[in-house]
Amino acid sequence: MTINLPTENKHKITVLRNTAVVALGGLLFGYDTGVIGGSQLYFTEYFQLSAGEQGWAVSSALYGCLIGALLAGYLTKAISRKYTLIISAFLFTFSAWGSGVADSLSTLVIFRIIGGLGVGLASMASPMYIAEISPPKDRGRMVSLYQLAVVIGFFVVFVATYFIGGGNTVDQSAATIAQSHHHNVTDGWRIMFWSELIPSISFLVLLFFVPHSPRWLMQKGRHDEARKVLATITSSEEEAASEFEEIALSLSDSPKHKTLTLFAKGMGFVLFLGISLSILQQITGINAILYYGAEIFSNALGYGPEDALKQQLWLGGVNLIFTFVAIYTVDSWGRKPLLITGTLGMFAGLSVLGLTIYYQQMGVISLIAILVFIASFALSMGPVVWVMLSEIFPNSIRSLAMSIAVAAQWLFNAIVANTFPIVNDSVLNRSEFNGALSYFVFAFFCLVTVAFVWKYIPETKGKTLEEMENLWQQDSDELGVAEPKVT
Repeated sequence: MTINLPTENKHKITVLRNTAVVALGGLLFGYDTGVIGGSQLYFTEYFQLSAGEQGWAVSSALYGCLIGALLAGYLTKAISRKYTLIISAFLFTFSAWGSGVADSLSTLVIFRIIGGLGVGLASMASPMYIAEISPPKDRGRMVSLYQLAVVIGFFVVFVATYFIGGGNTVDQSAATIAQSHHHNVTDGWRIMFWSELIPSISFLVLLFFVPHSPRWLMQKGRHDEARKVLATITSSEEEAASEFEEIALSLSDSPKHKTLTLFAKGMGFVLFLGISLSILQQITGINAILYYGAEIFSNALGYGPEDALKQQLWLGGVNLIFTFVAIYTVDSWGRKPLLITGTLGMFAGLSVLGLTIYYQQMGVISLIAILVFIASFALSMGPVVWVMLSEIFPNSIRSLAMSIAVAAQWLFNAIVANTFPIVNDSVLNRSEFNGALSYFVFAFFCLVTVAFVWKYIPETKGKTLEEMENLWQQDSDELGVAEPKVT
């Protein structure tokens, strides 16, 4: 007996299936950047790295991400979003293998940069593709699935590194713990890198079964193929035809809808918003906590290395739970309320963490403060920034503009990751702030973010990607001094 699903449900399932496959790029983003958190506890000791060398080992992949994001602007337009993702999957796989066989810091850095190229490509191409195949009323939720995949990647890699690192050490003897630590220093960190091969190969294979983005197909003049794809992701022939015409109009050279460039009216402002959101996402400290979470638990909070891996599971779990909250509220509450509410929570968490470290009263309250920060980020700056980057740029400049904004994100991600251990180890931090300086700086930028979002970020929920173009073509003076009006 054949069960015939309603037509609308078939289209929803098709969109969800394609989104799930492409969102694996986010899972690998999270896995690849998260694996450094556990492994650096051990390869730092294996290679006898200084604080500067440790920062370089951790941040090196991020410079690859920067280059990858810049290349993605060209590749997603020239060879398609789909083929860009296939290249990224190959780079993920090659990097995972190579990082595990590295016999020197230089070799490790080379393979980490290669993996970073893959992350950079996927970090732009995945949310862009998802936004372009999603219906307007569900776009925030669909693109948030990308951030959910990032968070799942972090959580899975924290679980993997925890068990590879020896699991629960509570009932183990000192000799057993010492033996596990020796194994982790010599071989365990390599296995942590190799564990990424499973999701990276799966991603590479599954990508061959997703279609091209209809908007990319139309940019290339492949209209018949675009119509076929639209027919599979819309609920009716009428909706497919209407969306086809809307995309065609946005790409046309008619006086009313002339193809936009970065130098067109209003485009400088929207690019400024995208770059600013990307930078603020990073300088509020999320990746310092995620990359160095195990070290923070080990040094600042007094946990042993293996126990610190266990505490990272708390980070991953809370991150995962509150990302679900964001997914279910981003299209109902809207982007702006989530950004403001979540960033205020980030400020509170960082402030309390900084104060407990400053007054040398680290303990349960410090752990709760970190978890409040992670939960607040997962509710706001994590998923919402990716949603906005994927939807605010008009069709004709989306590839280039998004690549610039995402590149800025990776640049500041690298700067934060590279400088965190140096600032943490500085004389000023130790003598004047008792180790809390970095957290106070991150808390300050959370307040800057709240002010910026309140003044400049418009609400974009429910708008089609084509309707978004009209938002940025208002009077440029108005855009510069007040929030754009969205009706």
